[in-house]
Amino acid sequence: MDEKDINIPDKIGPYTIKSIFTKGGMSILYLGISEDSLKPLIIKVLPPKFSKNKEMVDRFLKESKIISLSNHPNIIKLYGQGTWENGLYIAMEFIQGISLRQFIQQRSFSTKKALEIILQVAYALAHLHSHKIIHRDLKPENILITESGDIKVIDFGISHILKEKIKKENSSFIGTPVYMSPEQKKNPENVSFSSDIFSLGVITYELVLGRLSHGAIQLSLLPEELKKILEKALNLSLNERYFSIVDFITDIARYIKYCSEQPKKYMDEVVKTLDSFQDNLLPKEIPFWPQIEIGLSKEKGYLSGIYIDFFKIPQNKYIILISEPLENTLEALNQSSILKGMIKATIYNIIYSNQEDIHLTSLLSFLNDSILQEIKQRFSISMLMLIPEKAKFVFASSKSNILTYINNSKKITYFLTPNPLLGEDSNSIFVETASCWHLNDKLILTSSNLLSTEKKKKEFIEKISSLLIYPTKTIPEKIIKDNFFEKEKSKSRAIISLEKI
Repeated sequence: MDEKDINIPDKIGPYTIKSIFTKGGMSILYLGISEDSLKPLIIKVLPPKFSKNKEMVDRFLKESKIISLSNHPNIIKLYGQGTWENGLYIAMEFIQGISLRQFIQQRSFSTKKALEIILQVAYALAHLHSHKIIHRDLKPENILITESGDIKVIDFGISHILKEKIKKENSSFIGTPVYMSPEQKKNPENVSFSSDIFSLGVITYELVLGRLSHGAIQLSLLPEELKKILEKALNLSLNERYFSIVDFITDIARYIKYCSEQPKKYMDEVVKTLDSFQDNLLPKEIPFWPQIEIGLSKEKGYLSGIYIDFFKIPQNKYIILISEPLENTLEALNQSSILKGMIKATIYNIIYSNQEDIHLTSLLSFLNDSILQEIKQRFSISMLMLIPEKAKFVFASSKSNILTYINNSKKITYFLTPNPLLGEDSNSIFVETASCWHLNDKLILTSSNLLSTEKKKKEFIEKISSLLIYPTKTIPEKIIKDNFFEKEKSKSRAIISLEKI
């Protein structure tokens, strides 16, 4: 039933109804007015179709009981409950604000602000736990942030009071998998205060990074001291996880103080973490491949998620790639890591299945579909496949990525394929180009920003011939050292040179 098809009653109990607020699967929420105070309230009602369902009625009554026990500034207030002509109702505080989920999707906080919000949620949990109440469904949708920045925890529909037995029939309403502790996933009856702390740990991670995790937690993205706190909050073992929310509050408050009192040390820690994460996207060493001499030089930019890799695949073929997210943000850096995992999994599948007929266009199409489904980010990419035994190379790229080809007569040719960015369009069609690659022919592959304008291309053409006297391995380093390209602080620079020997 659509909201427009729902009848709006004039009154529910002593409250005058103004409009429908929202409709969920198990309840309908109306915006009402208290006749005594003229204060706007939310009136939650159990739909008539559930009025004879004992499980749903018990659950509805239990929610009102739990809210009535929870008088705390960070928990939604109960103003009344009762019956009306169509069943049961609960009258609750009307909160002007949006959910934490909406907030995470629209903007990001500083680490300090994010943790201050988490502390407010933790204070609410401390109050609940002191009354033996486990929320069991703590997630960003159930946390509201008001216009003044205050936090309110809502939705106690599946909450549990420890002294009461959880009914078996309630096991289908156990929470939200992404935020659930492993013990709650395994058995909804086996919950404790630590189960709520696990959920809060996931929310902390998301709020600090400014993005939803979708179940993929990478604590290596966090500063070391904060990572230790979340490692404990998210520990799969109950014995190793925080037992008390008070201990979690203490550690978070201490970390906030640490950030304030030692900002330089904190920033050094953040920079170190980001450097480590960027290093993980770059090859630790240049591979040794018969018949191919390789040179590589790279410089990291601020929050740049440039990813470089080398693969040997069946039939003595080799793949080299450079990819970059379109944005320079912490989230894009993390998304590059996800893309790296996708690419490695795809190419390792080629290797282990001993696949012979390999097309770069098929690889790019598969990656494009995967990115659109999983990452929601756009990437430029250059992908080069070398086939020394056939004296051939195949190249495919997106955006302005160019491959420079220098034959053994020192003639320079540029290859460019008019492909869209990865993650731009589900209907994208990719093309590749191929050419001969003879003895002593050189190839130079650059990151996308280096030859992004006609002026940069022209300058590169004018300068590149002067480097041909140097060994192939040293050409990338010379390009960087001689400042062929103007350095942009936020951009990474990467040059790969290859020669058939």
